[in-house]
Amino acid sequence: MRFITLALALALPLTVAAQDISKVNGTVSVDAGGHAGNLSTVNGSVRVGDHASIQEGSTVNGAIELGDGAQASELHTVNGAIALGQGAQVRGKLHSTNGAISLEPSSEVTGDVANVNGAIELRHAHVGGNIETTGGNILVGAASQVDGGITVNEQHGWNNFNRPPHVVIGPHAIVRGTLDFHREVVLQVSDSAQIGPVKGATAMRFSGAQPMN
Repeated sequence: MRFITLALALALPLTVAAQDISKVNGTVSVDAGGHAGNLSTVNGSVRVGDHASIQEGSTVNGAIELGDGAQASELHTVNGAIALGQGAQVRGKLHSTNGAISLEPSSEVTGDVANVNGAIELRHAHVGGNIETTGGNILVGAASQVDGGITVNEQHGWNNFNRPPHVVIGPHAIVRGTLDFHREVVLQVSDSAQIGPVKGATAMRFSGAQPMN
């Protein structure tokens, strides 16, 4: 009986720490080194401190920030940016409808990274799935890796005549899958980068740290 009581006592803090946190208005957050289940809000941001871990982070109107070394299973927002700190990990997919997405050095998303509008930037980071956008620029920065491909979808609606997205594959970066473009894009690829097949665009090679224009 003693052993059962002790086991329950030890397990209780973990159960409490992994509870869901939900709001309608306001920011939801987990402090550095903390643990939680699902974090969700409607009008507000989701903030996960350094080396903290959560399951799913979601909001409708607000940004999502994953601190250095933090972990999550999935992140998604409708109107807001998503930022991963150094060494942060998302074990599933990452999605924003209208918002920029940025991955700092050594961060990783094992699934797909997608938005409709907003820049997507990888800085020495790793995406295990596909990168997908409609109207956003894409930067696969130096020494970054994308195991899937890159897809830029056809644009519909009133803003159909926006400037073409700018896609840059930096020095020593790797994109293993197909680069598939369903609308006009400007595609610039470092002469030291490795990419898969290109559909719907012509790659312009550049040397040095970044394109001249």
